[in-house]
Amino acid sequence: MDSSNEVFTTEEKEILSSYVSNTDRSIFALTNLPEVIKGALFSRYSRSTLGLRSLLLRDFIQEKDAKFSEIQAGAENPDSAENSKLAIESAQKFYDRILDGYGDDSIGELGGAHLALENISILATKTLQDSRIGGSPLEKSTRYVSFADKIRIASGKEEFRFYQEPTLLNSVHRDLYLETCRNLFETYVRFTEPIRELVRKLMPRDPQISQAAYERSVLARAYDIIRGLLPASTLTNMGVFGNGRFFETLITKLRSEPFGELNQIAQFTYEELSKVIPSFVRRADEEHRYFQDYQNFAKAQQELVRNFATTHLGGMPAESAESVRLVDYDQEAETKLLAALLYTHSGLTLQQIRESVKTMPETEKTRLIEQTIDLRGHRRHKPERGLEMAFYTFDILGDYGMYRDLQRHRMLTQERQPLTTSYGYDTPDEIEDAGLGAEYHRTMSSSAEAFETIAKDFPYEAQYVVPMSYNIRWYVHINLRALIWLTEIRSTPQGHTGYRRIAQEMFRKVEEAQPLLAKYMKFVDLNEYSLGRLSAEQRQEDKQV
Repeated sequence: MDSSNEVFTTEEKEILSSYVSNTDRSIFALTNLPEVIKGALFSRYSRSTLGLRSLLLRDFIQEKDAKFSEIQAGAENPDSAENSKLAIESAQKFYDRILDGYGDDSIGELGGAHLALENISILATKTLQDSRIGGSPLEKSTRYVSFADKIRIASGKEEFRFYQEPTLLNSVHRDLYLETCRNLFETYVRFTEPIRELVRKLMPRDPQISQAAYERSVLARAYDIIRGLLPASTLTNMGVFGNGRFFETLITKLRSEPFGELNQIAQFTYEELSKVIPSFVRRADEEHRYFQDYQNFAKAQQELVRNFATTHLGGMPAESAESVRLVDYDQEAETKLLAALLYTHSGLTLQQIRESVKTMPETEKTRLIEQTIDLRGHRRHKPERGLEMAFYTFDILGDYGMYRDLQRHRMLTQERQPLTTSYGYDTPDEIEDAGLGAEYHRTMSSSAEAFETIAKDFPYEAQYVVPMSYNIRWYVHINLRALIWLTEIRSTPQGHTGYRRIAQEMFRKVEEAQPLLAKYMKFVDLNEYSLGRLSAEQRQEDKQV
């Protein structure tokens, strides 16, 4: 394995050395190659007797139609970037032919791109982050960054950072929309310093904690407390790395959404990715032969289910739900879990093992489960995949801010209802303690009135005026292994108070239903903290020193 069976001349080695980490070993990495070449190269790889380096030489570097030197020049030299884009466009048929020849959608996962999306609403980011596989998003934090500053908008005026929703700005609700968003931001600005001072008063600095770490923790806590004032129209930045298949699916989905902002994001994303990975996103073009068929299907499906829900559920009053409800769980979880754990250590069928587990003494089954639990010395010690056999379904009601944090978990199934003001809002204790409660409640009430007024004409666009403190309902269907990770990481001291309570409550619900399996979640932190980020900030300070 240490050496390759491919033989290259000295000249070929010199050429290849710019694009592979070595020319003589069996395991090597690709370097300095554009995504379009890497993706096409790997697609050929699976159906060739040649090694990857030989394919790179023969089918790309030495192939005129591949435009290799022109494309590569742009990757290595910014001055040649425009020529590189033109070369990718002129060679697109060549790469499309290779990718189409493979005939599998998974080929779209062999190339990717880093995409920056700036000045998009936090309402839009949730749809962008709904996609679970193939993309890794990272969004600007409401905890570490202030949203108090203003920006210059298209009209040339300075304005707070919220989306200038064109449908509403061209309607009778223009003034109401602008006033509501501005009022929320102005309140956010007014609350920042009083809340910061309150946090300092409640948690004076320990002499052992550095001033810098303390101030960062105080500021993070203050932003945590007041972030609920930010409306869903708040503009943020998001970066995402994704493979071609992820982006193609995302663009296609965004084009089907009822929000104009998402449609525009889809088009701009398509245009920019067409400059760097055109062969991977070409089916997301509105003119592509598959596109309209998918659009018709997606819209018909939504309309069908919406009409059915209106007919059969429209007149039912909503229950006053608890924050976390365990709707159902696997009654045979222990049997399935143990059988899955034993499966790879036996030559029996899964059904045989399950039947055998059912006849085992309860003490023996408990002993094995508890011993596997004891082996976990840290939350990063992930238990075996057998735990994925047990599942739980939760119905959750929590503020939009905490939902935005919890929604980023992807090893699960979740769906949310539209953002509304119908389920009330969260009021942090610190806002009342600072004497700001009355103003806070007035602001929340006026936002709700604006939402209700706008929703009569524009139910989708009305969501932009809803502050993050308002509650949203969503469900989570999750296996035990993923639930362990979610509850343990989201209950750590540095977490936001809101989602810590949700994670803790999810653990408690499982503990009530299946106390033995709940022991797997041994690192769930059930304590309450005032300045949860303090220890984390001090550790960061110590590292810098």
